[in-house]
Amino acid sequence: MRLVHLSDFHLGFRQFQRVTPTGKNQREADVAQSFTRAVDKVIALAPDVVLIGGDVFHTVRPTNPAILHAFRQFSRLRAELPNAIVVIVAGNHDMPRSSETTCILRLFEPLNFHIADSEPRRLHFPEYELSILAVPDLPPGSVDLSPDESVKHNVLLLHGEVEGALPDGVREDERASMPIPASAVSHERWDYVALGHYHVYRKVGPNAYYCGSLDYTSTNAWGEYLEERSAKLPGKGLIERDLATGKQTFHWLPVTRKIIDLPPLAGRGKSAVDLDEMIADAVEKCPDDGIDGKVVRLVARDVPRHVARELDHQRLREYQRRALHFVLDTRRPSVVRTAAAESGAPGKRPSLADTLREALRSRLLTSDIDRDRLVALGEHYLREAEQEMSARGIGEEGES
Repeated sequence: MRLVHLSDFHLGFRQFQRVTPTGKNQREADVAQSFTRAVDKVIALAPDVVLIGGDVFHTVRPTNPAILHAFRQFSRLRAELPNAIVVIVAGNHDMPRSSETTCILRLFEPLNFHIADSEPRRLHFPEYELSILAVPDLPPGSVDLSPDESVKHNVLLLHGEVEGALPDGVREDERASMPIPASAVSHERWDYVALGHYHVYRKVGPNAYYCGSLDYTSTNAWGEYLEERSAKLPGKGLIERDLATGKQTFHWLPVTRKIIDLPPLAGRGKSAVDLDEMIADAVEKCPDDGIDGKVVRLVARDVPRHVARELDHQRLREYQRRALHFVLDTRRPSVVRTAAAESGAPGKRPSLADTLREALRSRLLTSDIDRDRLVALGEHYLREAEQEMSARGIGEEGES
């Protein structure tokens, strides 16, 4: 018996200000296409069970186009796989916070989909000797996450955050999800635990997995991208699992809109002219036929504020016009402290001249400024100021 696990479609997600020729937000159209591609793959795999781990929509009250697209694609799935078991749990983006509001996922019940929104559901399928515990996003501690000991195969489908299993920053999501005890997903009687909420493919228990999202729709898309690269993942996709053999395959699905994180630039000691040339070179070397139509980020580290202001912003606007979205992320230098200051060791109080000299010698400068001349000029101005103060009878503490 084979199952397919997919999650976090976020239909209706909107980002940036570009629109399609028909006036639809371009990123919303991209996400819809990624979902269509996933449905194509599920139909091609023809599993016995389809598990959907929540966040079908990006908001509790999605737009009519998002609802219509979801219904059309799910109807196509049902028409092509009439006998497949399809189970959906509501994620934190789907789940109404008011008991008087009906969850939009119930719209798919006429397709003979099993929906778990307001409470958990334990579904039994005797023909497969299978029990599926479907748990939507609910308050912590309100659900008994134990398998059914009377059946051969136990599957847990739920949406939430497994405690201690995810990287820092996941909680930055605008709507926090249900905390899940790590022990609950590690029970030896679970043949498979299908999780939704986290957007990167990740194993969090012996048979427990996040399948990830179908597109870059979280508040930390660049973090997702970097984690995928670090884990040598090809990107987004879905999981196919054979419950009888335990064989598992992650099927990569290309996203509609490519996301590119260009190699970071080292701006230390560079002038605005230097940095302009480095940015142009990085853009020129962008893989996959350049930046046009893509979502692109370029990080430039150790760039003082005055250098960032003097960059060629007309050229940057041209990059922004060519890409769907281009962001130059300039990061200011970190404060450099001297060893003596860091140690806190007592000693002779430095003079004002010593303090000025140390500050100018450790200050981050651009390549068009001569440091020795800068230090000499600073000392010159300090001497002039001290002479003026002496002439006026003003002491070190500013008292006459």
